[in-house]
Amino acid sequence: MKILDRYILSRFLFNFISCFTILMIIFIFQAIWLFIDDLAGKGLDLWVIGKFLLYYSPSLVPTVLPFTVLLASLMTFGSFAENYEFAAMKSSGISLYRAMRSLIVFMVALGAFTFYFANSVIPRAEFKAYNLKQNIAKVKPAMAISEGIFNDIQDMNIKVEKKHGKDDRLLDNVILHQKNSKGENKTVIKAKKGELISNEKSDILKLKLIDGYYYEDQTPSNPKNLDNYPHAKAEFEVYTINVDLSEMNDVDLDEESYNTYKMYNVSELGYLIDSIEENNSTTVRNFSDNIYKRTGITTMNRSYETDNKKDSIKNTVKITEEQPRVSNTPGDILSLFEGRKKEQVVETALSNITNIVNTIDSRKAELQRKDMVLNYYIMAMHSKYALAFACVILFFVGAPLGAIIRKGGLGLPMVVGIALFLSYHFLGMFARNYAKDASIPPILGSWLSTIIMLPLGIFLTRRATADKGLLNIDSIMDPLRNLIGKFQKKEK
Repeated sequence: MKILDRYILSRFLFNFISCFTILMIIFIFQAIWLFIDDLAGKGLDLWVIGKFLLYYSPSLVPTVLPFTVLLASLMTFGSFAENYEFAAMKSSGISLYRAMRSLIVFMVALGAFTFYFANSVIPRAEFKAYNLKQNIAKVKPAMAISEGIFNDIQDMNIKVEKKHGKDDRLLDNVILHQKNSKGENKTVIKAKKGELISNEKSDILKLKLIDGYYYEDQTPSNPKNLDNYPHAKAEFEVYTINVDLSEMNDVDLDEESYNTYKMYNVSELGYLIDSIEENNSTTVRNFSDNIYKRTGITTMNRSYETDNKKDSIKNTVKITEEQPRVSNTPGDILSLFEGRKKEQVVETALSNITNIVNTIDSRKAELQRKDMVLNYYIMAMHSKYALAFACVILFFVGAPLGAIIRKGGLGLPMVVGIALFLSYHFLGMFARNYAKDASIPPILGSWLSTIIMLPLGIFLTRRATADKGLLNIDSIMDPLRNLIGKFQKKEK
């Protein structure tokens, strides 16, 4: 039996390594195509580009590895069934479970190694790749300007609609906010076109703006004129801004100072999740206390308690003279006022409610963003566990399915493998997108695709071990035939 185990394992490893190598090359070329605009033609050394791709490659493993396991198991067991090797095994009394035993041990070991890789190697590689990309953006200012969003460059905040030309130095529809020495944003410049001009021998970058307007807020000497919003406006054909790059050109590409949620292992993520949850709870608690105090309920409660104390003192002294007394129930508050004052009280209450609602609406986006950050961290931690289990579960999907379809090679197994993997991948992607805004729990967002594949693996394994096809057509057609026969008898 050891010879058989070695034979099955060697066939599987050959398919596994071949598929993994081919898929990694394909996805790396996809990464090159994705970052070609940021890396190519920027004067970067091939060593720097190669190092970036090397750091980026481990982040492809969570996508490539499950696909490799599914495809390799389909090809291996499909080839065994197609060449009647399974028939020879079964005639010798070897079941499908027994034939899969060596591979089950290998898959468990692979799952453990995958968790270690996702927990240790991928966070470090993400850390290196992200920092290298940020440092490259410092050295090459054109890379630091992304289209359609505001980008911080020293004391400027610049937005461009489109970059084009050599090294993306030509800019269209430029909006620039310039800060003064106090960090105040009082200058806005808009231009239809722009150009970045630099020289390797100079530390000065020239930003040449063409056909635009210059706006600047003025601070009046008399504070009473602040409400008039004085400003200066000018039209220009060409306006040049000089940016000192002496600090940028001294950037160390190996500097490491940036962190995101993808760059932590499980223990670090657990600590950060607890800290973020506590911080979010404190923020919500303080905000709710502030809103509660702004309603004025606390003041009303103190007045109510004071009135009750006064009533108890009057009862103790036994004042016999009857005096009119107003009830302290909420329904009698307006009865304390008359005429126009009642309307003023109602208007004030409505104004307070409107202000409170506006305050809640303005803070709603911030609180949702905090919850979204927490969800990212929770999904990042559970995705490491889900990836390890996904490799094992997808093996139990691919191996019995290969034995059922009885086709090896790169034909039908490739088609079936791609269809199953796309289902698995898009389920996971949709689940993570829903989990970001807490539409579903973030833990479910990491595990949903794996959980859905589990019953499919159990179903296919049971069908394959019982020597049954993928679907039993007779079990579906027989009830329909019986039903049609009953109707025909009734008509006769």
